[in-house]
Amino acid sequence: MAVFLFIGVTSYAQDISGSWKGTLSVQGTEMPLIFNVSNEDGVLKSTMDSPSQGATDIPMDETTFADNQLTIVFKQAGIKYVGTADGSTVNGTFYQGGMELPLNLEKTEKTIPGNPELVSSDDELLKLSSLDEGNYRYTVEDYFAKPKASTFRFSPDGKYMSYREKDEGGKRHIYVKNIATGEAKRAIEEKEELVRGYGWINNERLVYLMDKGGDENYHVYAINLDGSNQKDLTPFDGVQAQFSDLLKEDKDHIIVQMNKNNKQVFEPFKVNVVTGELKQLYSNDDPANPIAGYNFDKDGNLKAFTKIRDGVEQDLYYEDGKGGFEIIKSLSWKDAFGILAFDYATENPHDAYMVSNIESDKSKIVLYDLKADKVIKEVFSNDNFDVSNMSLSRKRGYELDFVSYEGEKNVILPVSDSYKRLHKRITAKFPGKQYSIADATDDENNLLIFLQSDRLYGEYHSYDVKKDEFKFLYNLMPQLKEEDMSEMRPITFKSRDGLTIHGYITLPKAALAGEKVPVIVNPHGGPQGIRDSWGFNPESQLFASRGYATLQVNFRISGGYGKEFLESGFKQIGRKAMDDVEDGLQYVIDQGWVDAKKAAIYGGSHGGYAVLRGMTKTPDLYACGVDYVGVSNLFTFMKTIPPYWKPYLKIIKEIWYDEDIAEEKKIMEEVSPVYQIDKIKKPLFVVQGANDPRVNIDESDQIVSALRGKGYDVPYMVKYDEGHGFAKEENSIALYKAMMGFYAKHLGQDQIPTPIKN
Repeated sequence: MAVFLFIGVTSYAQDISGSWKGTLSVQGTEMPLIFNVSNEDGVLKSTMDSPSQGATDIPMDETTFADNQLTIVFKQAGIKYVGTADGSTVNGTFYQGGMELPLNLEKTEKTIPGNPELVSSDDELLKLSSLDEGNYRYTVEDYFAKPKASTFRFSPDGKYMSYREKDEGGKRHIYVKNIATGEAKRAIEEKEELVRGYGWINNERLVYLMDKGGDENYHVYAINLDGSNQKDLTPFDGVQAQFSDLLKEDKDHIIVQMNKNNKQVFEPFKVNVVTGELKQLYSNDDPANPIAGYNFDKDGNLKAFTKIRDGVEQDLYYEDGKGGFEIIKSLSWKDAFGILAFDYATENPHDAYMVSNIESDKSKIVLYDLKADKVIKEVFSNDNFDVSNMSLSRKRGYELDFVSYEGEKNVILPVSDSYKRLHKRITAKFPGKQYSIADATDDENNLLIFLQSDRLYGEYHSYDVKKDEFKFLYNLMPQLKEEDMSEMRPITFKSRDGLTIHGYITLPKAALAGEKVPVIVNPHGGPQGIRDSWGFNPESQLFASRGYATLQVNFRISGGYGKEFLESGFKQIGRKAMDDVEDGLQYVIDQGWVDAKKAAIYGGSHGGYAVLRGMTKTPDLYACGVDYVGVSNLFTFMKTIPPYWKPYLKIIKEIWYDEDIAEEKKIMEEVSPVYQIDKIKKPLFVVQGANDPRVNIDESDQIVSALRGKGYDVPYMVKYDEGHGFAKEENSIALYKAMMGFYAKHLGQDQIPTPIKN
């Protein structure tokens, strides 16, 4: 929780309480800000709203008002506002990151995203949650409480280990432990905003990411391992910063990308991690044909970049040796041809490992001479699945250690003799588990091994290569016993038009005993290029603990199965892609595993859209649905995408639909659930993050309002401190408790209730 410095005042020249709105002008961009000031028994508090960023109720650290001067401080972002009140106005200056900008405020009424009158009350949602009754071995918290400790990392020299540790308030601070002495100190304190990710820059300094209320406008921060010298490396409001490259050969700098100069495109900057000094490395100055990805070598030199042309084509540019760049390959955006890593083991500085599907359906790894524009050799391919992962050993002169791909499960294929020995040792030690090397010291002697399976959430083990010694470090969820968890079984079936479709079914023990159980159909998000994977899934395990199976279908347009399968789903979202989901449900019904009359559908983002589309496309197929941050109206969805998606709007329209084409506009109306409300017959639960920059809250408001207008009982959960999906532990737990109550009501009874409100 943010720390407030309370100043007690017995009287004011005027009452400063209320909402005060003004507009900052930053480099030609207008940015509205609202300060909400409250006076509770003589103690001033305030929050800040940034509507253009989708952020609301950000707590300020200091709020004072004396002699008609209002001062508001937000330490974490380096923000300070000082203004003089005069009736219904406050005239002052906004300070941040060395900037001093005029900001005049006027008294206004506080508003929040969406229509709050539609949102179900806490009491209504608690009542729904209470329906999840039963003598269950595990609670919702057991599955969705954040681990007590997680995200372990070695310092590059191996002297320290960092990790997240959760306090009693649910905040997950980052600690650094001296491995020799065992002493641990908190380096990064998580306050009101979540630390979205972190890592080591060098032996003395860490980097981490934060946004505001889930708005996805991330800032990149650096801090010493003892918690000193914190620095916001990207102190720009309304700007999304992305950590790009860690320069192992330069401990004082990293590369970040920001849409600082133009909200629609990202440009690379070299940042001094101590002083914060920024140097722009290249200009992405053509938003109509933007650079979509940059490739730097290990020393931080820009070697190549990929540029979108005319919205749907892409050109790969490579250095010309004269300080410029030239096109070496022109492709469709649908083609895969990207640099995985430069090959530093060769004398030719232009050799690189590439992932390519130019001459094949499935992506494969090739060694390529970028200067000569030719394949040197094929490194690895698979007939059934895309291959795009590999690892090099920096210690052993960048020798290729392994390639890997995801089939029904993840497959690692050792290449170097060193890795063959390591792979054999790990798989013998931990049979039946999937492993990954989560981290390694620079000398590659100490490895951090992460283990997982469909029944194991995750364990960390360290391995000392020289000593050939394993050491157990941490079980992320020790409360969940493997023997109590359910099997996640890969499945394969044919679609109604003959495509081979893969997926997974998680079966509760009753199903394995021959009982037909209720099933929750869970289409994935994306949808393009995303897929479901084998491994521990807390949702599926929670559902199984209540007696429900979970079906996950990698429908056409899912990634990993080749470009023909991917492209077979273009212009088929809500149509043949939904047919595949329905065919998967019929397949598991035919196996005798599930009860055809008790199938629910649940998903997030595109999965939320699939819920609404499924309940309008095949209204008798599903007993109920849970729509989580889902699109309801393709027309409004296209109009409210974030600015940095707009350069890719043509691609989005090629994947989804283009309303400027009469035939496709008609399809959009057909597959937009908001236009098919009359077809919904079954109960629906809607969930939304108020600050979602991808699926605007209006998408959920529309569907709830329309169904309520028909007299339907539609529970509606909105969290005003979340964005595209809930990240905060307490919100996730509240969601799943209400969801389990909803399923208990609509799947756990012999008679399925109607959605009509009493």
